[in-house]
Amino acid sequence: MSESENKNAWEKEHASAWIERFGTPEEYAKKIVRDPLNSLGPLAGHLGVVDGKKILNIMGSNGNKAVALSLLGASVTIVDFSESNKSYAEALAKEANVSITYVVEDVLKLTRDASFDIAFAEMGILHYFTELSLFFNMMHQVLKTGGVAIVRDFHPVSTKLISSRGSTAKVRKHKVEGDYFDTSLTEKVVSYGKYLTDETPEKVYLRNWTLGEIVTAAAQSGFRIEALIEEPNLSSDVFDKGIPKTFVLKMTK
Repeated sequence: MSESENKNAWEKEHASAWIERFGTPEEYAKKIVRDPLNSLGPLAGHLGVVDGKKILNIMGSNGNKAVALSLLGASVTIVDFSESNKSYAEALAKEANVSITYVVEDVLKLTRDASFDIAFAEMGILHYFTELSLFFNMMHQVLKTGGVAIVRDFHPVSTKLISSRGSTAKVRKHKVEGDYFDTSLTEKVVSYGKYLTDETPEKVYLRNWTLGEIVTAAAQSGFRIEALIEEPNLSSDVFDKGIPKTFVLKMTK
């Protein structure tokens, strides 16, 4: 299995999934315009002041973060390999009365001048790549000297070790049953599949990396590691607070 098979799954038309989850571009744009900072979620605190910055949103999907950043004064380029994502994102930007650049391209083949102040990728990105060095090399290449790279993604403890049972936080039970050092690919339904109402979701193949593998690949690509921040589950109650759910890796070129 390879990145190309995951790419094929994401290229399927799935604008209906975004509409099911977020509403039409017109509806979603109104929400983002009301509070763009809130739309960025925890990412806002890691990006800092973005006014006047040139930002690359890697695998920026439906464009919600790019639109929020544009409203805050940034010049944002998305690179993603889905035409249907592009259609939704451009409609979202139009409704929010901002401009974004959306490039449909394999991110590992991205060739851009080292002109970006910030490059970021977040939530469910790294596991689509079977060679992390290629991903981080690309991030390093697009940044100007002194540029900042941010990766916010699911914590390997959650993706590789913990399984959960139960429909609500109060009855949810966690079980350690994975192998943290497993290097095999796992087959999953594409992440937007749960929002499809009349289509059979595609399958993707994921490589869940250890935290050590991620940090090492970033450092070997030439980045200076500024911080590794491990986050609890921010969306549930105290029953899940003791388990790391996400992490943020902040780097400079």
